[in-house]
Amino acid sequence: MNYAIAVLDIGKTNKKLVIFDDSLNQIDSIYSSFPTIRYKDLDIEDIQGINSWFINGLKEMGSKYPIKVISVTTHGATGVCIDKDGDPSVPVVAYTNEVDENFHDEFYNLTGTRDELQVKTATAEVKPLINYAKLLYFLKKQFPVDFEKTYKILLYPQYFSYKLTGKISADITYAGCHSYLWNFKEWRWSDVAAKLGILSKLPENINKPGDVLGKISKDIVDHTDLDPDTIVTTGIHDSNSSLLPYLINGEKNFILNSTGTWCVVMHPTTELSFTKEELGKMVFYNISANRDLVKTAIFMGGLEFETYTDILKKIHNRDDYPELDIKITKHVLQERSNFILPGVVKGAGQFPDSDPRIVENDKIFKLTEIQEGINIPIFFENYEKAYHILVLSLVLQTKVSIERVNAPLGSPIYIEGGFRHNRSYIKLIASIFPDNPVYITNIAEATSFGAALLGKGAYEKVDNMDLKNFVNIDSRRIKPVEIDGFNGYFQAFLNIL
Repeated sequence: MNYAIAVLDIGKTNKKLVIFDDSLNQIDSIYSSFPTIRYKDLDIEDIQGINSWFINGLKEMGSKYPIKVISVTTHGATGVCIDKDGDPSVPVVAYTNEVDENFHDEFYNLTGTRDELQVKTATAEVKPLINYAKLLYFLKKQFPVDFEKTYKILLYPQYFSYKLTGKISADITYAGCHSYLWNFKEWRWSDVAAKLGILSKLPENINKPGDVLGKISKDIVDHTDLDPDTIVTTGIHDSNSSLLPYLINGEKNFILNSTGTWCVVMHPTTELSFTKEELGKMVFYNISANRDLVKTAIFMGGLEFETYTDILKKIHNRDDYPELDIKITKHVLQERSNFILPGVVKGAGQFPDSDPRIVENDKIFKLTEIQEGINIPIFFENYEKAYHILVLSLVLQTKVSIERVNAPLGSPIYIEGGFRHNRSYIKLIASIFPDNPVYITNIAEATSFGAALLGKGAYEKVDNMDLKNFVNIDSRRIKPVEIDGFNGYFQAFLNIL
């Protein structure tokens, strides 16, 4: 091994420092989590704790491996406003904070209608504060005096790259990811930024994520004992990092369903357009590491799965996940009377106006009532049946997401992330898309691996698309199962939303 790549992978739940050798084999990692901190009735990201952890982690890993490049990837909808000394000028408010509906209306009255902005900035409204421009407006209103001290607004990957190098930049994948801040047609910061009065605070330097931002600063060298010539990439948004290995592998027309807390369905394309049905839904465009358009649809599938399985486990004192039972599935489809409806976080999925609830024979059960044990559906008393209905709900939401990113007939669908282990889910996806081969892949840490690819390209000064020999996507095709009644159940699901 001539050198090692350190990937700082900041997820919303888990923070990782992952080490790859120069052949892109993962050789070590450390993990941690940092719960948000309450400050003035708001959830705040623990920036100080995260910074200390990863600097200490770099020192630990640097003592064992010849780290020469650091690549950064982070979750979305977050950034850090810094003053001229590089310190946060306002708290790093988490995007999960709920705000009054009047606030959303005020934002659109100032910047443009929801549909207008979706077309111009390829951004769908995602609540609570998952559109970063909206979060910045919230900060400006909530902390007006401190916000005025802001020198630059750093998108989340570039904040950590800044902490490592002292250099300011922005990254195209993060700027263009449901932020309202990027004009896709004119390829510049959007008019929203100007209307919010923050245009001058956004970085002028907008890079590709694999560009070398600079070398680590003297302060980082002193704290970590790393080589002073260690370089740092600009940084990339996590979903785009997960997508990169597939692009490098030579895939042309495919769907990637990256599953976790968020299920992110992506389809690389050349055309930017929305149907009338898609306006107002969680459908938007990403920009890939190579500046390609990626039509994207999202919903909080992992969170919904966890929420309902936690309830079922508590009721039944079980912790297993049942295998797909075709008899149970067929019975549920034929009954068309039991449904689990989205979404656990209202406004954050393909059915943004839907309240989380369960329907059993036309009787409605609120999620909060079930969680409190006040009112529980009868079918929840059957662990296997309730589990199958939950999986069907997630499959239906995935179906809508895949169709909204314009999946061509015959194009492969790849499933990665947590749901690739859910045999019921993957078999049903394969069954409802018989004309599209469905695969699960072996990339366990796709986000970290994508960032490592960028790190290798940066260090060796080669285009990331020339690294195909280092990408080995071992995919396994999922055999469909025969099920009847799915279309009728799907239509009944849509009718009661």
